[in-house]
Amino acid sequence: MRDWAGKRYWLVGASEGLGRALAAKMSRAGVDLVLSARGAERLRALADALPGRAAVVPVDVSDSTSVRAAREAAGQIDGVVILAGLYWPMAARDWRADQVEAMCDVNFTGTARVLGAVVPGFAARDAGHVVIVGSLSGFRGLPGATGYAASKAGVMAMAEGLHADLRETGVEVQLVNPGFVRTRLTDKNDFAMPFLMEPDAAAQVIFEHMGAGGFARSFPAPFAWAFRLGRFLPDWLYYRIFA
Repeated sequence: MRDWAGKRYWLVGASEGLGRALAAKMSRAGVDLVLSARGAERLRALADALPGRAAVVPVDVSDSTSVRAAREAAGQIDGVVILAGLYWPMAARDWRADQVEAMCDVNFTGTARVLGAVVPGFAARDAGHVVIVGSLSGFRGLPGATGYAASKAGVMAMAEGLHADLRETGVEVQLVNPGFVRTRLTDKNDFAMPFLMEPDAAAQVIFEHMGAGGFARSFPAPFAWAFRLGRFLPDWLYYRIFA
């Protein structure tokens, strides 16, 4: 198990939902936090509510200058957790270009911007912990997930590449792929969401994975098995089931 006491982590996407729940768990474990998201007011409210030390550093992951400034303001860190994301449910025939571009820019390119600000320093000192939040939707293309599933597939592939490059170094890379978690983003869905989890329960799974080590964790287990199996199905069967 990881020793959390006195460690300093940068949480990007911490102001609400899953990020907020994870911040609470890490703070109770003794982690000093740097809380980042676009909304400074929500971040300050979260920092005031946490039992441990927490600094507030607003960031817009769609802006490279903002990411570089936030990284500098965060100072020395032992790890980073990237949770920032956007989501709108959308079928291809209802394509809304601005929303698709925003999901790709925040979810995938935003993750790349944060990693670019952190990974070189970790690699140079041969120490650090990178935690990237993907999604079960990234395993294979899904109906009604135009933009979102593709952006998460990119995030997952990026995490896999980082792990392949860094696994023999002192930099640990972890990927977590949640299913449906009740947040303001999933509140947009008008369909049944199997195995819907509350943020606190999902954050507990992520925090346990962070502490235990190992590369990837996809959850909840029965739902994750279906998505992982979907990668191996022939096209005619996959689309008959999932579309």
